This record gives sequence, structure tokens and C-alpha cells, in this order.
Amino acid sequence: MIDADIRDFFGRLDRVWLRRFLEHRIADKRVLRLVGKWLAAGVIEDGEWTECDEGSPQGASVSPLLANVYLHYVLDLWADYWRRRPGRGDVIIVRWADDFIVGFEHRADAERFLAELRERLAKFGLELHPDKTRLIEFGRFAADRRARQGGLGKPETFTFLGFTHICARSKNGWFWIRRKTDSKRMRVKLKQVKDQVKQRQHLPVPEQGQWLASVVRGHQNYYAVPGNSDAVNNFRNQVTRHWYKALRRRSQRTRLNWARMNRIAARWLPPTRVRHPFPEVRFAATHPR
Repeated sequence: MIDADIRDFFGRLDRVWLRRFLEHRIADKRVLRLVGKWLAAGVIEDGEWTECDEGSPQGASVSPLLANVYLHYVLDLWADYWRRRPGRGDVIIVRWADDFIVGFEHRADAERFLAELRERLAKFGLELHPDKTRLIEFGRFAADRRARQGGLGKPETFTFLGFTHICARSKNGWFWIRRKTDSKRMRVKLKQVKDQVKQRQHLPVPEQGQWLASVVRGHQNYYAVPGNSDAVNNFRNQVTRHWYKALRRRSQRTRLNWARMNRIAARWLPPTRVRHPFPEVRFAATHPR
């Protein structure tokens, strides 16, 4: 499979090609003029305005939409045509804005696709990041193949949409793809929670509890997938620890201990539980055979 990353996609997006793509579906010149104004408006971050002379402003609300339009014509339609050509094995592509992965049945197809993809993107002013784009062996038979090739170790992992995807085996020996919270994203999120808790430490405990409950609940609604319970529960424990330290700073003569803190956390923070089924269960419900 190919774990791809486009170098500086929003900065290199060709506005001339983007306008041609939009004109393919939109006839109203007023809408096209409005998109042009969006692109030229720049971005305001922390009260400072930054001009954007080329590409699409990264962080602007319209940029993800324009990214989807641009890559629909540059990548999606081309990849769909490529995978339907005779003599190819199964090809699966998953894309979210400018992040995408492509899975192949045969390694030769993956190498050919990667070479042709570089040429395709170059026609539209884009380039794959040489250090972040990888061709890795992943899937049901990856471990056996790597063992036959001289003990190359476990199959490589890849990170996509906040999850680290791992080739794993169940207790019964069945293959499954384990999804684990990306450690970098968790550290960034916990740092944000720590800073926010410090700013709110003098508010009433119920008000703090309601806010932290929304944070933990939102985290669980996205990351609480099968096989990721330990990471999700660790996030809840770390939030509790930051809350505990913040509450103890409110007074030099505090009587707050961990026994009382655990009761407060149990009162306000939702318990850890899996909130999503396995992907094949959801797919079977949407597309019954």
C-alpha cells in the first residue's frame, strides 16, 4: 500500500486549474467571482492578517472544500480510471481532503501506480513529499511474506486520520487491523486541555466538570473504536490528573486527595466504552449482501 503525502498542497494549488474545474460544474459567474475573493482574502491568525498570493489559504474555511474539488479531478477520477484498466489486481483508495492512502493486491501495481501518480500530479503543479510518501507492505499476508523474505520483522504501521493502523491478530488467530490513537495527536490535545484547565481552575467544580465532560465525550465519540480502549481510557486518566493538579492549586491548605478526586471524576467524566462497531459490521448494515 501507498501512504502518500502531497508537499505543501494548499500552497501549491494552481488557481487557474481550480477555476477550470469549478467552471466545469458552475455556470454562475457570481459564484466563481466569490471563490476568487475567498482565495485572495488571506487569513487572520491571532489578530494578524496574512496575505495569500498563490494556492488556497491554509486554515480558511473554504480551503477543505476547494481541496476536495481540486483533487476530485486531479486524483479521484484518474485513480478510478487507472484501477479499471485490464490486467490490474484489486485497488482501494481512501482520501480525506489532501490525505490519502492506496491499497493494492500486487506490489507491481503499487510501484507502477506510484510512478504514474508522480507524473499525474506534476501536470497540475503538485508533488509527493519524498520523505513522507512510503510504499509499505501491509495486510493479511504481510507478516508471512516478510518472514519468508528473511525475517524482516513485523509489518510497518501507518497513521491516517488520527489513528495508527497496525496489522494484528485476535486471540483466535484471525487477522484484523487494529486502530490506535496517534500518540502525537494525543500529546497535543492533552497539552491544550492542561492549559485550558489552568485558566478555568477558579471556576466552580460543576462548571469545570461540564466542560471537561464535553472534551472527554468528544474524544470518545471519535477515538473509541474496537481495540483502542486502552488509549481512550489513558486520555481520560490524563485529563483527570491535570484536573486534580489544577484543583489542588486553588488553595495551599487543600484537603483534596485521590480518593475524593476519583469520586469527582466518576461524577462528571463519562466512563470509557467502545462507541463504534467494527468497520465490516457498519459496511454490512449499509450495503447488505
